[in-house]
Amino acid sequence: MILFFLSSGLFLGWSLGANDAANIFGTAVGTKMVKFKTAALVASVFIILGAVISGAGASHTLGKLGSVNALGGAFMVAFSAGFTVFWMTKLQIPVSTSQAVVGAIVGWNFFSHTQTDYNSLIKIVSTWVFSPILAAIFSSVLYLLLKFILRHWKLSIFRLDVYTRIGLIVVGAFGAYSLGANNIANVMGVFVPVSPFPDISIGNWFHISSVQQLFFLGAIAISIGVFTYSYKVMNTVGSGVVKLNPQSALVVVLAESLVLFLFASSSLRNFLLSHNLPAFPLVPVSSSQLVIGAVIGIGLIQGGRNIKFNTLGKIASGWVTTPIIAAVITFVALFFLKNTFDIEVYKEKNISQSHQKINVEYVMEEFSQNYKYISNDTEYFCYLDENKDRNKMNLFKGLK
Repeated sequence: MILFFLSSGLFLGWSLGANDAANIFGTAVGTKMVKFKTAALVASVFIILGAVISGAGASHTLGKLGSVNALGGAFMVAFSAGFTVFWMTKLQIPVSTSQAVVGAIVGWNFFSHTQTDYNSLIKIVSTWVFSPILAAIFSSVLYLLLKFILRHWKLSIFRLDVYTRIGLIVVGAFGAYSLGANNIANVMGVFVPVSPFPDISIGNWFHISSVQQLFFLGAIAISIGVFTYSYKVMNTVGSGVVKLNPQSALVVVLAESLVLFLFASSSLRNFLLSHNLPAFPLVPVSSSQLVIGAVIGIGLIQGGRNIKFNTLGKIASGWVTTPIIAAVITFVALFFLKNTFDIEVYKEKNISQSHQKINVEYVMEEFSQNYKYISNDTEYFCYLDENKDRNKMNLFKGLK
């Protein structure tokens, strides 16, 4: 039964691999610089590494948006999001798995009468607007920089071709790692509160947590999606919006990878916070939006003449409708699952639990800008000064 419920998460992972993960190597494959099988293999390996090693951070924000507290509910949230992405993929539209998952979680919140954390929702939605703009800025700057380098660094066509192919693979591996770290929360994040796996330890030298096991399964599903169904979406991204040359494709992949890394790296966030600098939120962002933003950035630098606005409008309409469709499907499916099969899709929360959750979130938010974070699976706790903040530290430990 557990494997049956997890199957929807695996289906969602497959859908992400078929759609979002295709964006990592879409421009490289679309420009014929990297073979599809090579791209799929590199993407799969590094997605798995990123998910298992660095995948915990972004799932925290999704958990605050709506903590799905029953296995049946998590199953239907993941299934509805996966079905929405699969449907869009059939239409060859590069949609956002992040948007589908957020819409599905909000649908669960409505059905279970759980209050949606609108601060988290606004934070997530704002990244949907900001991240493609950031990718466009990065790609524009990198494109101009690359043109300057190539103008002053005379290379033969053969050597330039070799360097470009190597660069596409290296940067694609970096992007795949960042995608696994950032987007695995979309695939398995809803299952974290109800994870059925025990932690595994072998002596003092090997430990894999319950959450890491979930993320490993999800990453395997993403890899299968890359291999089996991503080729058409890669071609749409690689040549459907703006016709790219190989060097432009390298710039697009690098710009996308950098933005994914900024929203996925707990270490970078901790470093910035420790130096009293503003940090990017650890939020699952859409690789589809990033690659389209990066491609448009280059198109605008080139004068905008080659941008295919019909294709762009089709993609944009998918971004707008995806969360709405996912929310509606989730609400209807939860009603069907609960009333037809009598499967528990949410658990009632008592007042003390709700009060405890508010206190925990209050303490975390109060210290989020002033203290270092340490990641513990999907939750964060603060380092407090034992002399100045002893009472608050004891309160926080008690709530945990």
